[in-house]
Amino acid sequence: MSVPAAAIEEAFRREGGRVLATLIRVLRDFDLAEEVAQDAFATAMEQWPRDGVPDNAHAWLVKTARNKAIDRLRRDKRLAEKKGQIQLEAEITAALPDETADAAPAGLEDDRLRLVFTCCHPALPLEAQVALTLRTVAGLTTDEIAAAFLVPPPTMAQRLVRAKAKIRDAGIPYRVPSEPELAERLDAVLAVLYLVFTEGYAATAGDVLVRRDLCAQAIRLARLVNALLPDRPEALGLLALLLLQDSRRDARVDAQGDIVLLEDQDRSRWDRPQISEGLSLVPHALRASPPGPYAVQAAIAALHAQAPSSAATDWPQISALYGVLARIAPSPVVELNRAVAVAMDEGPAVALPMVDALAETLGESHLLHAARADLLARTDRRGEAREAYERALSLVKNEPERRLLAKKLASLG
Repeated sequence: MSVPAAAIEEAFRREGGRVLATLIRVLRDFDLAEEVAQDAFATAMEQWPRDGVPDNAHAWLVKTARNKAIDRLRRDKRLAEKKGQIQLEAEITAALPDETADAAPAGLEDDRLRLVFTCCHPALPLEAQVALTLRTVAGLTTDEIAAAFLVPPPTMAQRLVRAKAKIRDAGIPYRVPSEPELAERLDAVLAVLYLVFTEGYAATAGDVLVRRDLCAQAIRLARLVNALLPDRPEALGLLALLLLQDSRRDARVDAQGDIVLLEDQDRSRWDRPQISEGLSLVPHALRASPPGPYAVQAAIAALHAQAPSSAATDWPQISALYGVLARIAPSPVVELNRAVAVAMDEGPAVALPMVDALAETLGESHLLHAARADLLARTDRRGEAREAYERALSLVKNEPERRLLAKKLASLG
């Protein structure tokens, strides 16, 4: 029997995170847990191509990881003295039983939730929270994370090392926060997932606009948070927002990888089942009083998803919702998006002063200058529009966005 390496990689990516989460809880050591998990994967790479992927790959990996952890403990006298060999062997055996049932061992889902909150602890820098979440919860390799965020792999490796050392040295607890802490900590988790998705949805730099792998990982993690912490309106709002935004992925670029603007997209290519799921979540997300920022953004995305065409979009309602968002989560980016919606509702002349007012805070963002150029062109101020497009081109780092801006500049003559 010959099993493709890709099938083995997928099995480990799917199941490895749950095993790793329990190992981290039991061993209380990120590095040791990752080493043991990698040992189990290495054994799988030796045996599965010959024997086939087990029907219950999760149970197989759990058993192998348990045995590897105990073997390593017995070989490493220093570790045994530090941890207490007999006690730790008993904890590993209890936490990682010789599982044969199809279901995951009891407690593994709780372990993954603990791991999410540990990775997103506010004591860690945001960049470290993102990297550690992708590494340990989503199962991405260090090289994959480095490529996603355009840093060299050694830089990302050091970022991960520092984050794990911070958790260890600061004694950051491996637990789900208590109820009084949960709202603040859940906000941090959702912010990390949103950042992962945003980088996938519109890559900061590089040759492609969309990093589908990052979008998929963010949606998977958002589903996990909702499964483990059900009935949280903002968590539902984030999941709805990601589903609705991601539903347009196939229509956002053409066959050459060039950007297709929203008004020009073939809406028959939008993912209708994903839209239906996202729309079903929006009312539940909006029931909080006041609704949270992800819920409001999901409501905006829902209006786009429901519109049969760009001309039929409810721009007055979208503009009003951006006004709500600006009150509950004010930021220059929200104001820029609000100005774009106002331009569609009331005209570019009304929106242009709103964009100009953001020059001080967003002056180094190509998005500001691109939006300003579009409004200037629509008010027939072509010379100023050309200057704004040139400024946007000097700042943009993503190649498909660069091509779009160059095309718009050329259209002005």
